[in-house]
Amino acid sequence: MKSYGEYCAIAKSLDVVGDRWTLLIVRELSLRGACRYTDLRNGLPGIATNLLADRLRELEEKGVVSREEAPPPIATALFRLTPRGDELRPVLDELTRWGLPFMTEPNTDDAVRSHWLAGAIEMLLEDREPEQAPVSIELQIGDQPITLKLAGRVDVSLGPAPDPDLTIAGPPTPVLGLLLGLLGRGDAKKRGVTIGGNAALLDRLGGEPIKAPDSLASPSATT
Repeated sequence: MKSYGEYCAIAKSLDVVGDRWTLLIVRELSLRGACRYTDLRNGLPGIATNLLADRLRELEEKGVVSREEAPPPIATALFRLTPRGDELRPVLDELTRWGLPFMTEPNTDDAVRSHWLAGAIEMLLEDREPEQAPVSIELQIGDQPITLKLAGRVDVSLGPAPDPDLTIAGPPTPVLGLLLGLLGRGDAKKRGVTIGGNAALLDRLGGEPIKAPDSLASPSATT
């Protein structure tokens, strides 16, 4: 890992986490907890095996990641964030907020993993009608379903909902736009989104305002 050679806190931080893939490794361990090497490979499509090994070694040397040999039946090395690594979670949260507008721009070449989206959805959405009865919404995007439980707050988990009150399926960009209020239901359907169940439950979802680029924003976003 090369150093910027600057006596600056930002530069010193980037000396540790500024290389390509490094923060995404931290993201995987932050979202998923302890991971096997194969778990990290699956969550980082496109990374070369030798590069992942190099980045993990560098993060271990800097005290960001720890490695432990798990007993049977796992019987393999597990990687997890150290307390020092955990301190990067607020950095990841702010990068999520800052980068979300770019996710409203369609890019069919991007890889999609449901756990990447689940963390952002839980952080950004809230239950606008907390006094109402609990409901569940199932999102069918990414590599596995995502369940949203609305019960005074929005709790997000991976996996199907047992009996969802609302099901939303389609490409991730318009589904995300629909959830965040950047797309109306009509426009979302035109972009391949299917809605089953009580569509009025979408009105319970609210959160931080996101400015969409012209490629997604539409004047019918409230319809």
